Amino acid sequence: MTQAELYHAIAQATGDPIAEITRRGFSVADPLDVAFDPEPSDFGRHVDWDALDQQRHSVLPC
Repeated sequence: MTQAELYHAIAQATGDPIAEITRRGFSVADPLDVAFDPEPSDFGRHVDWDALDQQRHSVLPC
């Protein structure tokens, strides 16, 4: 699978535009690199999806 095919498949599955998928940084993993387990700090930025979901669904104080 090429990078472009990956972007297209994710965009098709999620309904998001390919530009958004590209911005989120999806990449093809090398199946031969079994020791590849990057930490979010390795990339300089990350999204805590659980915290984001909590913020979206929390009740705002009046």
